[in-house]
Amino acid sequence: MFRTSVALAALLATTTMTLPNNALAQEAAPSTPSEAEDPYLWLEDIHGERAMAWVQAHNEHSLAVLQGDPRYQTLYDEALAILQATDRIPTPGFAPGGHIDNFWQGAGHVRGIWRRTTLDSYRSGDTQWETILDFDALAEAEGENWVYKGASCLPPQDRYCLVSLSDGGRDAVTVREYDTVERRFVEGGFVIPESKSDVTWIDQDTLLVGTDWGADGDMTDSGYPNTVRVLRRGQALDQAQEIFRGETTDVSSSGYTLRDADGAVQATLINRAITFYESETLLVNADWTTMALPMPGQSTIQALVGGRLVFTTEQDWIAPTGESFASGDLVAWNLAAFKADPAGTHPELVLHPGERDSIEDVSATRNQLVVALFENVRGSVYVLRPQAGATEWSRTRLDLPENVTVGLGSADTESDQVFVNVSGYLNPNSLWLANAETGAVQQVRSLPDRFDASGMVVEQFEARSADGTMIPYFVVHARDMALDGTNPTLLYGYGGFQNSLLPGYSGTVGRLWLSRGGVYVIANTRGGGEFGPRWHQAALQENRQRAHEDFQAVALDLIARNITSQPHLGIMGGSQGGLFMGAMLTQRPDLINGAVIQVPLFDMLRFHRLLAGASWIAEYGNPDIPQERAWIAAYSPYQNLRAGQPYPEVFIHTSTADDRVHPGHARKAAARLEELGYPVLYFENTDGGHAAGANLLHTARRIALEYTYLNRRLVDTPTQE
Repeated sequence: MFRTSVALAALLATTTMTLPNNALAQEAAPSTPSEAEDPYLWLEDIHGERAMAWVQAHNEHSLAVLQGDPRYQTLYDEALAILQATDRIPTPGFAPGGHIDNFWQGAGHVRGIWRRTTLDSYRSGDTQWETILDFDALAEAEGENWVYKGASCLPPQDRYCLVSLSDGGRDAVTVREYDTVERRFVEGGFVIPESKSDVTWIDQDTLLVGTDWGADGDMTDSGYPNTVRVLRRGQALDQAQEIFRGETTDVSSSGYTLRDADGAVQATLINRAITFYESETLLVNADWTTMALPMPGQSTIQALVGGRLVFTTEQDWIAPTGESFASGDLVAWNLAAFKADPAGTHPELVLHPGERDSIEDVSATRNQLVVALFENVRGSVYVLRPQAGATEWSRTRLDLPENVTVGLGSADTESDQVFVNVSGYLNPNSLWLANAETGAVQQVRSLPDRFDASGMVVEQFEARSADGTMIPYFVVHARDMALDGTNPTLLYGYGGFQNSLLPGYSGTVGRLWLSRGGVYVIANTRGGGEFGPRWHQAALQENRQRAHEDFQAVALDLIARNITSQPHLGIMGGSQGGLFMGAMLTQRPDLINGAVIQVPLFDMLRFHRLLAGASWIAEYGNPDIPQERAWIAAYSPYQNLRAGQPYPEVFIHTSTADDRVHPGHARKAAARLEELGYPVLYFENTDGGHAAGANLLHTARRIALEYTYLNRRLVDTPTQE
């Protein structure tokens, strides 16, 4: 969002991972014990001896079944070859002086390396890289299970960086100061011990830090920092000066800076996240006091460009000066005027998306604002500029491929260049370099085909949900597919947190599923962000069931079109998407013959008590409030499992190291299903965090296990059980 020289996200070329109106739902309530009587609470003891013995036994059984399948090894080899391919596009991040940084994982670097080259070398056919930090070598030298979680560098030189290292892939990280010139950690430099920390540079000797300081009230009920403190070089942590404290019932509090294109701090701000979606923005004064700003409670600051603070609204909003803005609008303030007179400064409308449009990303080059705008789930990139006397900024569309997904990559604040990623379900990723000032675009990299898509097509359909809303979905399939209901079909969904499922290329889906005759379907249900904040908010809290009905409607539509049928239809989703799968399993098991349930939420009456769960109350509601507990209990998969239902054998997997969604959700789901007499395949990786894989070998294994399972359920003469 704002400039850091190291935009180094690990790019996983794999399936997405990142959560009734029917006869079955009208039957008698399940006989699941109450929370106080829950016989599987002991499985919430993450590293408990009894719980881990249960995990080991289930892992041995599931691996014996799935890895014993003759298809597994071929699927694993193909997945690993794609993940470790050396001809992948190295994700570029602009660094000072015309340099490009990249985080790379491959056969020789399963944990990854941080490396650097020049822009000219990157654009050439023979890129020469220098290694800045080798995480495989670091882990071996220190005897630690380090997983790289990103770096924040100090502008404008970006020599000194705060590197985040996770033990096994957890969200909690250790932060250490690194010198990219000397290629070593700074002796006596900044170190923040393992915690779910938030750390921001003020200057070379000063940080804003949110972490677990060791005292009651320093962390929120959600497990994130509750205070923001100023830490100066040479100080011990307990000497840091507290400048802000939120409430323990908040989600988190964090500090950050707005810097101009030359790296100079223009404003220091604190974000107090009251809920997952509502926040308070405070300006930090020169004496470290703070002042609340009249920002909408549901909004996100996106960029600072040309002296203007640019933000998106996630609610209808009337500014203090009387201007009205709709949910989903892009708005700007003159920052200098705003700091001087927050209540009296008039905001400008930058962009008002249409009813079926969504702003998916915003970035700033040195002088230009760049926006990724999706129109009916198809992407385009616009450059926006203010116009004197106009009610909205002008916009110019970049000449990029159409009917694809576009993603804004790193933007250069030393020039007006920005990288743009382009892909589609059947279009391998290509990387373009755009000049936002002139509009010139040039393709600089492209991914080779990972599977033969020449005989395949992508179609977009709509399904009518229970309340009449039309739900779009994409179907990827062979052009000559017979509409006879026999096609093995994988339906993917997420449906929450305003996360959009956009068309994208997955070599593993194509190679391991589509090229073997499978059909791949992506449901753009409410709860996501495909059509902006309102599409998400339509399925919040008491309306969560709408998203479940949307997903069910897509399944019904697939069957009605004779694309597939129950014996050949499987579903997949992770995290919130795992909750989606659980709701489908308990509400409409008659529609499916398989379910891959990844790192799921499942016990929704206890989600707020486990790890980061309290932060999601704004999404689901609070089970401690009787009215809200009632609507959650109506769909919570764990409480709605019961005997005598046509549940297929499911494959549930999670990670012991996941410190975001508690592995107890997945464990208890499997245990309850087995208690009721259903067969279950369960696997728990002991590393990997919420991504369920600490390195490429783990990821390849997960993918191979999933597609082995799907072949067994949907291809091998499946029958309804």
